[in-house]
Amino acid sequence: QLQLVESGGGLVQPGGSLRLSCAASGFTFDYYSLGWFRQAPGKEREGVSCISPGGGSTHYVDSVKGRFTISRDNAKNTVYLQMNGLKPEDTAIYYCAAYLTGLCVIDPNRYPYWGQGTQVTVSS
Repeated sequence: QLQLVESGGGLVQPGGSLRLSCAASGFTFDYYSLGWFRQAPGKEREGVSCISPGGGSTHYVDSVKGRFTISRDNAKNTVYLQMNGLKPEDTAIYYCAAYLTGLCVIDPNRYPYWGQGTQVTVSS
């Protein structure tokens, strides 16, 4: 059974850093594009970043460019999101998701497989 489990969320002060991890199991990890998404209270889920199966293609939403970095380790079946320079507006539940495609896709509606999410709170 396909499973995605996020970890690494927490409370951090503005300007701080967190690294989210998403461990995958139950499928051929390196066939899938992976994405990170977030949903803040009262807002729609938005795409944050995506990475193609081989890691050669990545994409970021404008609001996180230069601050967040997505990466993947296909040997460990894990995708990461390094978040630096965190701002209060980054506060949300962060989800990872998987999509069987060779492309980097940041549209959450294209992803059929989701983790349970991890809370990120940026506050002083």
